[in-house]
Amino acid sequence: MGGGGGRGKRSVRGRATPSTTAAEEEDEEEEEGKREEGEGILATEEDLGEDEGEELQAAWVPRLRVRGRTRPRACQSRQPSMTPWRLLRCCQWTAAWVPVLFIAVVICWSYYTFVVELCLFTIAAQEEEGKAAIYLVIFHLSFVLFMWSYWKTIFTPPVCPSKEFFLSQSDEEHYEKEERPEVQQEILKRVAKELPVYTMTSTKLIRYCEKCQLIKPDRCHHCSVCNKCVLKMDHHCPWVNNCVGFSNYKYFLLFLFYSLVYCILVTTTVLEYFIKFWTLCRRKSAENCPKTNLRNTRAQFHVLFLFFVATMFFISILSLFCYHLWLVGKNRTTIEAFRAPVFLNGPDKNGFSLGWSKNWRQVFGDEKKYWLFPIFTSLGDGVHFPTRLMMDKEHVTGTNHHEHTRSSGSTQNFPVGPLSESKNFLLATGSEQDVSSGMKNHVTVSIES
Repeated sequence: MGGGGGRGKRSVRGRATPSTTAAEEEDEEEEEGKREEGEGILATEEDLGEDEGEELQAAWVPRLRVRGRTRPRACQSRQPSMTPWRLLRCCQWTAAWVPVLFIAVVICWSYYTFVVELCLFTIAAQEEEGKAAIYLVIFHLSFVLFMWSYWKTIFTPPVCPSKEFFLSQSDEEHYEKEERPEVQQEILKRVAKELPVYTMTSTKLIRYCEKCQLIKPDRCHHCSVCNKCVLKMDHHCPWVNNCVGFSNYKYFLLFLFYSLVYCILVTTTVLEYFIKFWTLCRRKSAENCPKTNLRNTRAQFHVLFLFFVATMFFISILSLFCYHLWLVGKNRTTIEAFRAPVFLNGPDKNGFSLGWSKNWRQVFGDEKKYWLFPIFTSLGDGVHFPTRLMMDKEHVTGTNHHEHTRSSGSTQNFPVGPLSESKNFLLATGSEQDVSSGMKNHVTVSIES
């Protein structure tokens, strides 16, 4: 460590060190640089140029402080890829598909039993090939329609409200900042006056979804399983792992119908051989049985079990199908059957009922040739629904117009949009007496005009 005649050496941080030769200085600087790279130390904010610092700030790169230095979040120690929340969501997603997989396994097994064990190994073995062929043709027709309806019910996504039902950015900020409920309702009412909204909460408030942050259209509800608002939501069915609503309600009804057809077909065709197998199984010994081709024990087990399964599903599905037929006739959803929709004049379970024929056509459409096929033919858009109030007003104020429509042969029975007068009556802030008097005055003016 000699005298001070040599050049002083600078470290990376700019501090002076005892003088050494130029070669030693370069070697030590290279070693220091390699050590910094190996440790992954980044330059401090003071060492960064102004331009580079502005670019990092503009890019909004999250940083962490490590020993007085900044470090991008991407340079942190690796986090486990499967967090507890993701693991829980994955388990929930898997569990939701278990009922669907169970139904799929039962369907595949029933197909194998009917086609292979019954038609090929049992009926054809008795030299009744013609009978087996007829059974197979009828069976496959019902099977295709049944699976088609089931597939459409599962994989048709539920329809959510359009953008017009969401609050604008300014209204949303005003709504969230406002703490007074009455002022929040005034904001919602002002927005809802431009929307086809007729129903309200049981306390006569605008139906607003806090999770989706939108004004709910009529018959729209939030599904906690799908975590979204669904138009004309009927229920969430675990057997299809999907919400049954406006987009797939017809498919769901056809799925129930063809499930019944499938079960009836299987039960009636298997019944004859079920009785024979059952009698054969009750014999104490096979030596006492008459000479027959029904000695296949594997076919016996499958046919006997298929009869019991088909009968059980038929009984359970029949009650559900009859209930939904009743709902279609009343123009109600399952939710509305338990909790009536609330209009300005109070709860009314029949508020959307227009008569059995129109109620049926709202779901299945006007063209009868498409009724039995899982093709979307439902009327409307899931947002505009004619109500009894609208139909009564149209009947009073437009009798001559309806007579002209019938004479001209028009079949348009569902208005494209709701009546603006009914909308204003619904969102009126005055008393019900003022509303009723306003309706009477409107009817008088309309008749005079």
